[in-house]
Amino acid sequence: MSKVCQITGKKTIVGNKVSHSNHKTKRTFMPNLHIKKFFIAEENKWITLKVSTSALRTINKIGINEALKRGRELGLIKR
Repeated sequence: MSKVCQITGKKTIVGNKVSHSNHKTKRTFMPNLHIKKFFIAEENKWITLKVSTSALRTINKIGINEALKRGRELGLIKR
């Protein structure tokens, strides 16, 4: 499974772990993803999405239909 949010497009990024002696080694920063089910009233069905916690806040603010529209515009949701 890919580690990409289906609403915001957040994905894994690469950076440096810096020790106390300022020694740098590569590391990855993972997005905080959750698999959630949402009910779409217009279509009378459930949909499962992999979303970040910031996307959950966005869905609460603008609604699931608008969030799905934005995800489709970014090409992150098929259908």
